[in-house]
Amino acid sequence: MKDKDNQGLTDSLAERSVLVIDDSEAVRTALDVLLSLHGARVIGAESAAAGLDALAREPVDLVVQDMNFRREATSGEEGVALFRQIRAQHPDLPVILLTAWTHLETAVELVKAGASDYVAKPWDNARLLTTVRNLLDLHAARAENRAIRRQRAAARAELAARFDLKGIVYESDAMHALVSTAARVAHADVPVLITGPNGAGKEVIADILQANSTVKDGPWVKVNLGALPDTLMEAELFGTEAGAFTGAKARIGRFEAADGGTIFLDELGNLSPLGQSKLLRVLQTGEFERLGSNVTRRTKARVIAATNASLPLLIREGRFREDLFYRLNVIELEVPPLALRQDDILPLARHFLEPGFSLSPGALRALARYNWPGNVRELRNTIHRACLLSIEPEVTAKALQLPIAPEPEDGADLDRGAIERALLSAEGVIAHAARDLGLSRQALYRRMEKLGLKAPADPGRASANG
Repeated sequence: MKDKDNQGLTDSLAERSVLVIDDSEAVRTALDVLLSLHGARVIGAESAAAGLDALAREPVDLVVQDMNFRREATSGEEGVALFRQIRAQHPDLPVILLTAWTHLETAVELVKAGASDYVAKPWDNARLLTTVRNLLDLHAARAENRAIRRQRAAARAELAARFDLKGIVYESDAMHALVSTAARVAHADVPVLITGPNGAGKEVIADILQANSTVKDGPWVKVNLGALPDTLMEAELFGTEAGAFTGAKARIGRFEAADGGTIFLDELGNLSPLGQSKLLRVLQTGEFERLGSNVTRRTKARVIAATNASLPLLIREGRFREDLFYRLNVIELEVPPLALRQDDILPLARHFLEPGFSLSPGALRALARYNWPGNVRELRNTIHRACLLSIEPEVTAKALQLPIAPEPEDGADLDRGAIERALLSAEGVIAHAARDLGLSRQALYRRMEKLGLKAPADPGRASANG
């Protein structure tokens, strides 16, 4: 096991650059030897100015900095100033603070300001190596994630430059593939079937199809078939003649209104057998009759249909015509549920925020962890409600009023370092650390017990003993 751990350290540290800023040559040498043994390239700097010069001169993956750089200095103010300069120039660079007990409160404040961790002098080699390894791995993962996000953003921008995407908000690969396909097939004069759960965004995809079609300047008629009773569906779709039934007046239907443009039939699975038969005829010939008339009329409208139902299942149950399904299913676009496109949740949440509002870290975690059975529609309503009910401009997790999901094995996905950093940031207040980790206090206590972490006796000594 020890050999495996050493190999893991070497894999994480190999060819990584660590900048050590400390006025003590002994400290710089000790850290150089310790980190170099595992393949890291260590750059030493004896002063804050030298450290900043090194950062400007060459790429660095992690900084270990002291809090004082003169023998007579004990306040830690030099370390604070250096950290703030590093953070201003390199906001994502992990920084470990070398500190003494007298500087613990200062270290806590800097962790709140973005420092990655602190190590008390004299340090424990094993623990320092673990901290360095975790931060380097995290930094690499975040850098990779940023690169992926930049690539995604460039791809979205390129697509938006070529097509009218109707302001759709997304970041996930799944939605990019779907939107790209919709934009590319929009010009084809064939029916399109959009499938997916309620509230996932099928109508937005339909808008993109219409906006990029060859008939984008023609009528754009939307019909919610789920809201029409069977007795009115035929009249609504195909129109009526005066006297067709008591009180009936001559009125054109939706297909007639959509002539030369596009008609969107939402909730297609609700269409009655008679409506299915007439829809099939329109798709095949463009012909129809108004209710109460024997005069055949013609329309040329591009048909986009959407459903949350499984049409193949309805066909097997004898509730949907198979020939109509194949007529409509020339191109099928499936909108995935929001739970399967996690990368879209937070961008959508921010998009739905009212002006002047923001989301707290706890709210962001709560949003990301919820499974959104109501999809984008539920997310939009949740954000709007939270903005209405929130007393402060920062929306908290409590204001979201989301059902509390069961904790994943009492925070089993959290390692020792993550909990220690949360305790440090929360100054040892368990309730605050639990909130920041997205756990209940009981769940955090259970996880700490499993890891052998003791609850701090007083806030000022949060994770120093951990």
